[in-house]
Amino acid sequence: MIDNFYILTEWRNSFLIATATETATESEQGTFILAGVLLSLVVIYFASKLGGEVCSRINLPPVLGELVGGVLVGISAFHLLVFPESSAAEKSLIMSILQSTAGLPTEAVTSVFATQSEIISVLSELGVIILLFEIGLESDLKELIRVGPMAAIVATVGVVTPFVMGTLGLIYIFHTPAIPAVFAGAALTATSIGITAKVLAELGQLSSEEGQIIIGAAVLDDILGIVILAVVASLVKTGEIQVNNIIYLVISAAVFLIGSILLGRLISPLIVGLVNEMKTRGQVLLTGLVFAFILSYIATVINLEGILGAFAAGLILAETEKRKELEQQIIPVADFFVPIFFVCVGAKTDLSVLNPTVASNREGLIIATFLILVAILGKVITGFTVFGNPDLNKLAIGVGMIPRGEVGLVFAGVGSASGALSEATEAAIIVMVIATTFVAPPLLRLVFKETDTIAESVDKVQE
Repeated sequence: MIDNFYILTEWRNSFLIATATETATESEQGTFILAGVLLSLVVIYFASKLGGEVCSRINLPPVLGELVGGVLVGISAFHLLVFPESSAAEKSLIMSILQSTAGLPTEAVTSVFATQSEIISVLSELGVIILLFEIGLESDLKELIRVGPMAAIVATVGVVTPFVMGTLGLIYIFHTPAIPAVFAGAALTATSIGITAKVLAELGQLSSEEGQIIIGAAVLDDILGIVILAVVASLVKTGEIQVNNIIYLVISAAVFLIGSILLGRLISPLIVGLVNEMKTRGQVLLTGLVFAFILSYIATVINLEGILGAFAAGLILAETEKRKELEQQIIPVADFFVPIFFVCVGAKTDLSVLNPTVASNREGLIIATFLILVAILGKVITGFTVFGNPDLNKLAIGVGMIPRGEVGLVFAGVGSASGALSEATEAAIIVMVIATTFVAPPLLRLVFKETDTIAESVDKVQE
């Protein structure tokens, strides 16, 4: 009996030692994961600020700098920020730093790398949700309704034309599978209102008739583009394209957006009243984010994209008395999360697939060239669809719709996360976004300058 007691005691001690060792190992691994996430955030913010500052100083959108910064720290260059779907753990420079400075065991590298990457990806998804919430807050439903039929025509043509041209061109010319072709075509639809508005303001044309049409159409473009993105991303989830499925998704997206806005306008006074009764700090910001997350959750549950819910939440709260306060308070939150999204988009982009010296990459370059042409032509022609006012600078309206900017990057990021895009197609979309964003400001300056010159010449002749 004493022997049995001795055996049980030894077994218990061995079990406790093994359990303690396993717990210590899990605790250590959690420490390594946290260290990896912290290093990743340092890399992300350094890349975003460095790239953004450089672009800001040469009069380009800072978001382009965040994208380029992501490309430099990602798989295309320094391998600081890489992800399991595009690189092995051994190629991650952050994992190497953890091994040399924190003593990360070789056998734990793969699991730590996978978990750390998943956390960064989740933060990136939160970034795009907050970005769309912020865009919704900056929009104004009453102003959109007031813009008039001209902006609606420009917006509709500006969405349909590049989408159809891009999708059919990729399918029938490049033999791209249907779902990636539709996703790439959808990436051609949106317009970056921020970039265009900045240039128009610099030119003193923001309040002109052309400027009002461009801004109104760009806002409508964003709304239509977000609905298209929600539909296309849902198609990726289902894995097939069927007419009935498309009709269902379009209707569900429209019903969700319109229904949530109508219902939200009814309950928004209750939300504002609740906020006014609160005495704790951050009541406006946290209530707004909770509302946005609830609508994002509902959109996700009904097989739409969460960003559609966040955008709807922004539109609803933009009509309340708390709009300005919420806009100001969401800025630091967006400053924290949104750069993660853009840098990750750049980091996941493998530009080596566009290396012309590799024969297999030449198709990607050709696709990028095709997308750029469609992106420019598909928007330029929109200005010439406006009738009834011969004095309008129709070319300027079309050129003002060219830049894709951060909106195009949202498409690329969602497409990348869903796995719908090949490396070549994803990189081609990124190149298209960069090209249209770079060429639009000088082209817009040029077409408005030529118009002013012609007007001055006519005035002199009349005198």
